[in-house]
Amino acid sequence: MTQNETRPEEMDLDELREEIEDIDRGIVELIARRTYVADTVAQVKAEKDLPTTDESQEERVMERAGKNAAHFEVDSNLVKAIFRLLIEMNKVEQRESR
Repeated sequence: MTQNETRPEEMDLDELREEIEDIDRGIVELIARRTYVADTVAQVKAEKDLPTTDESQEERVMERAGKNAAHFEVDSNLVKAIFRLLIEMNKVEQRESR
């Protein structure tokens, strides 16, 4: 946080809601970036005739999600549920594109 930024506890309700809007925009941007890269992975898998599902990779993603949740003191079950949804959506897209 820079000197010019207001700390959350010093913000009014409208400012807090604006902050949430900015965060939400950032989350959507990150989902879009992740989806783009996952689509590229799908293309590589298709070119190399690899299976859509890679359980060991999914396990690594979920383990990493749990570690990141712990690091940022966020509910691990929530974070893992979000990542499970992202993974499942990517797998559906991969299957449909083949």
